[in-house]
Amino acid sequence: MMFALSPEEISLLQLSCKVALGCLLLNIIPALFFGWLLARKEFLGKSLLETLIFLPLVLPPVVPGYLLLQLFGNNGVIGKYFSYFGFELAFNWKGAVLASAVMGFPLLVQSIRLAIELVDQRLEIAAMTLGASRFAAFRQITLPLASSGILVGLILCFCRSLGEFGATISFVGNIAEETRTLPLAMYSLMQQPNSEDALNRLIIISLAIAFLALWFAQWFQRRQKRLRAG
Repeated sequence: MMFALSPEEISLLQLSCKVALGCLLLNIIPALFFGWLLARKEFLGKSLLETLIFLPLVLPPVVPGYLLLQLFGNNGVIGKYFSYFGFELAFNWKGAVLASAVMGFPLLVQSIRLAIELVDQRLEIAAMTLGASRFAAFRQITLPLASSGILVGLILCFCRSLGEFGATISFVGNIAEETRTLPLAMYSLMQQPNSEDALNRLIIISLAIAFLALWFAQWFQRRQKRLRAG
């Protein structure tokens, strides 16, 4: 079959999905906190915090990758202490998760922030006047009403991780079966002669994953709107 996946392609997909899912797990709790904080609170230094959170979106991806290497590399400011516990981030898939998380975090925070801003704050206040704690009001009122926007953010973060290249290759390199995700594999194939067929297959796989993920996000949003309207 033309589109039957080879063992190498299956391995690439498994590693890419493992990195992307790790990125989501690493990001979801802090993104919920900062999304809520930026949506609901005014405080001194808010503009500075927003700038720091969204900075990776406008920086060349190599810059965050280099900074991660300086901080979390085997001889980095923080990473050198990890060796005492037998834990390393540089040049392995766990470092690829961290690089993807840094690059995808702003997208997730922004989606969550916008979703929470669309929730009528008076509903939360009403819940708290009836005895609910702030956390209970957030969990029972805000999260369900903002769920479609949060899901879109998670999907954008997942897709951003699948497409992450610059920060990943700068921090963890391009190591086969360890850090070589889909975009890094495509980059490697572009450097090899007579690799057009293999490259085109990976491009089709990437397009299919991105299309299905975004289609599902749009479908879920429409479904949530219909449920709320009903």
